Amino acid sequence: MDITQIRVFPVEEEKLKAFVSIIIDDCFVVSDIKIIDGVNGLFVSMPSKKRKNGTFRDIAHPLNNETRRMIEEKIIERYNEVLAESGLDSGSQIRELDSENGTEMDQEESGKRGNLLEGGEQTWP
Repeated sequence: MDITQIRVFPVEEEKLKAFVSIIIDDCFVVSDIKIIDGVNGLFVSMPSKKRKNGTFRDIAHPLNNETRRMIEEKIIERYNEVLAESGLDSGSQIRELDSENGTEMDQEESGKRGNLLEGGEQTWP
């Protein structure tokens, strides 16, 4: 899998830093990705929709930590390039992943989305 294009649309909000669209292998697009400035730095929030009970569920997301890290690193790298081209600086670092169980250390957004069961298991539609 290769991310062949990344489009970054910076916004001026406290936590939300940009909207992103990626194209995979020149044939599949994922839009409405968000770059969030969390407690432990920048992280990527995959597109999600709000459920009737108020929680959020990812619409599209990586299936493993290696793919998540690759996508996140490329998106954050492109975001920083876009800011540099416009003379801005993000002032934030990419957040770390918990290497022991492969989950995000910054659980702020993940907890809000409600896509993890207790124990860190992924729910599926």
